[in-house]
Amino acid sequence: MQCSMVAGEASSDLLGSLLLRAMKARWPQLHACGIGGSHMVAEGFDAWWSSRELAVRGYVEVLRHYPRISGIRRQLTQRLLDQPPRMFIGVDAPDFNLGLEARLKAKGIPTVHFVCPSVWAWRGGRIKTLAESTDLVLCLFPFEAPLLQRAGVRAQYVGHPLADVIAMHPDRQAARVALGLASNHTVVCLMPGSRRSEISHIAPTMLRAAAVLAKQHPGLRFVLPCVPGLREVVARWLESNPVPGLQLLDGQSHTALAACDLTLIASGTATLEAALFKRPMVIVYRMNALTWQLMKRMAYQPWVGLPNILCREFVVPELIQEQFTVSALVQEANAWLADPQRSQVLQERFEALHVSLRHNTAQSATDAIQTQISA
Repeated sequence: MQCSMVAGEASSDLLGSLLLRAMKARWPQLHACGIGGSHMVAEGFDAWWSSRELAVRGYVEVLRHYPRISGIRRQLTQRLLDQPPRMFIGVDAPDFNLGLEARLKAKGIPTVHFVCPSVWAWRGGRIKTLAESTDLVLCLFPFEAPLLQRAGVRAQYVGHPLADVIAMHPDRQAARVALGLASNHTVVCLMPGSRRSEISHIAPTMLRAAAVLAKQHPGLRFVLPCVPGLREVVARWLESNPVPGLQLLDGQSHTALAACDLTLIASGTATLEAALFKRPMVIVYRMNALTWQLMKRMAYQPWVGLPNILCREFVVPELIQEQFTVSALVQEANAWLADPQRSQVLQERFEALHVSLRHNTAQSATDAIQTQISA
């Protein structure tokens, strides 16, 4: 069976690889091709383009890259129409995938969208687009499928695949051994984003805050996992914002999260990963000012970070846009470091969240896909 997939950034690549692994276990002869990253390639994916080509976020940023991205979608669409796959699966990246899915669906190619767009947070009008573009939406969070179904979208809750693969009680000591960190070190994981534009907006302030924390807490250790292909971008910012005790990693974000005591982290899927590792965090984000004004007007709820959205309250602090300053980040980080009891309460909250997201995604997702194939 030939299946085409498109994953548009590092987090989508990881989710796509977990789905692909489950599909290949069920259909050993599966050949998957399209757009993906290193995680999907490791599962045997035939990447015609790298997911890094699509890793752009924000209206203003997308406009700059639109001709290149539009050209890729045009070429991919024609290739899939010329040689139709048995099924197309768009992994997140709704701005790229939904238009592509609509073209393919119109030609009779079954389309699945893996990861419900955040229609419950903003841009609710995309529910109509989902109905027009997809035959099935695989939802990661329990409340999403009923929301879509009420609007006439065929949707199935399959759980979050990371909740199945991340241990309920991660082995901190094993992770520290793997990274060469002592058991008595206090470790802070820095995660300034997975896109070049995110790093340019977030890394300088985050690194300056880390330098202040290093001065305040001699012996503090920092780890910074770098997305493949973007290590040189981070290294460039480090040249002008050096941080004592910082270790750059090639990937290994899960090892870093397992090893750390605290993470300073850009809003996105990585914040949910940090929650599944039961780590206290400070969520930060900054983007182009015009993009922020546009997005802020369309937001439906007060939270930006996934852990807060899923818990329906500010269980971890968020520093967004003008609130994201060196002094504010240092203050919030110190508040966590000084209060182990607060971290323990958060860990218990995140354990309950973890349980709620475990749903044997491999079985649930492939069952739903099999039903769609047989329809």
